[in-house]
Amino acid sequence: MSEKLTVALGERSYDIIIERGCAKRADEYLDLDRNVLVVTDTGVPEMYTRAVADVCRGSVIVTVPEGEGSKSIAQFERLLSEMLECGFSRRDCVVAVGGGVVGDLSGFAASAYMRGIDFYNIPTTALSQIDSSVGGKTAVNLRGIKNVVGAFYQPRRVLIDADTLSTLPRRQLASGLCEGLKMAATFDAELFAEFERGDAEDRLEHIIARSLDIKRRVVEADEREGGLRRVLNFGHTLGHGIEAEEELHGLYHGECVALGMLPMCSKSVRERLLRVYEKLGLPTRYDFDADRIMEAAMHDKKASGGGVSVVYVEEIGTYEIRRVTYDELRRMLEDYIKETGE
Repeated sequence: MSEKLTVALGERSYDIIIERGCAKRADEYLDLDRNVLVVTDTGVPEMYTRAVADVCRGSVIVTVPEGEGSKSIAQFERLLSEMLECGFSRRDCVVAVGGGVVGDLSGFAASAYMRGIDFYNIPTTALSQIDSSVGGKTAVNLRGIKNVVGAFYQPRRVLIDADTLSTLPRRQLASGLCEGLKMAATFDAELFAEFERGDAEDRLEHIIARSLDIKRRVVEADEREGGLRRVLNFGHTLGHGIEAEEELHGLYHGECVALGMLPMCSKSVRERLLRVYEKLGLPTRYDFDADRIMEAAMHDKKASGGGVSVVYVEEIGTYEIRRVTYDELRRMLEDYIKETGE
């Protein structure tokens, strides 16, 4: 399968190439005839990073520690310092090879160095291939608040190589697929039915391509999250709160989003979600400190004026954006817990 999707944003337009093996032939798709900062993390197999570095005219590899902790001001400064010390100019570029943390960090560094240099993204996890690699949201965390410092900065091109998913543990794969399920629940009832009917892991490229087509259309309509793009936050309000809860750091991002979706939908939608979760091996119940999760949720970037905007799904393939207070959000969470007997 080889497919090209174009994110049409005027002078900021770019292509998404979906093709097995394209990461090994990055120079065929990206302008690497210059100095290239290749950013990766300790969890990415070296063969992927080396394959990219070897086809650059001049490459500098920076490897950051795996995990959300690398989305920090310290690592941001490290990338900028590395480019400065190596004499990078405005004609050079940054390539991210890794998951969402690497993409967010690298893109933000590219946006800031000399007021902006080219950025390419080669995501190597299901989560980043389906969602975070496209759309131009780059950021780091600060004082425990996710993505609070960053910029909208679109990549020049994105390479989606499903071969890189072969080294992922099944749990990480399922976590990433949750983002595709999120898009299906809000925008595409037929794609959701595909999750219900078959084995998503056997149709990875199809699900990735269809999810990215949804993401592409949403970004084109709302590049800077002023309206429609907020729908992509389905499950993220409570999901971010769950992620921030210290005792639950063992959960992956997609697993937290999966749990965050359950209180934000009708009972009929929840029943369908839970059946898919069981197929994928996603969590369906959790123990938590409700006060701490709520506090973290209300510190999310969507929170203001004592309330928060949440995405609610009454019927698969549809959505509504609701403005709720802290108490209303907590009640939605507590009602779900009561319903499941926790």
